[in-house]
Amino acid sequence: MTDLRSSDLDNLADRTGIRVEFYDPLGTRYGFPTFPYHCAPDGLATVRQLRSAGLRPGGHDPVAQIYWRHRTNRRVAYLYRLDLAAPKRTATPAQREAIAKALRARRTCRVCEQVKPYYIPRRFGECLDCHGGTR
Repeated sequence: MTDLRSSDLDNLADRTGIRVEFYDPLGTRYGFPTFPYHCAPDGLATVRQLRSAGLRPGGHDPVAQIYWRHRTNRRVAYLYRLDLAAPKRTATPAQREAIAKALRARRTCRVCEQVKPYYIPRRFGECLDCHGGTR
């Protein structure tokens, strides 16, 4: 996967005179292979795309980036190789139990000790019923 060029984008300037601002497959202008929005080469994906496919970057660094403009800001998304991606890790039963216990503690009022269907606001330290003075 060393050739990241797009023949369509390479020929665009010759055919129409339009230079694509964020097209730099060799990384000479931006220091990293760069592609415009919606023009990433096959075999590369963003972290969100990897996660939706049940994968993760697997510890390797990004190999390219996508640049685009959003209003007055430039935005970037890094691209990772699909062939090096690893499957997502799943939580162990003990980890799931610890998470459930922590979330239950966030819903338990310290004053009335009831488990509420919502998280207790940290600024009050008690449920909305106890904070309202109805106890």
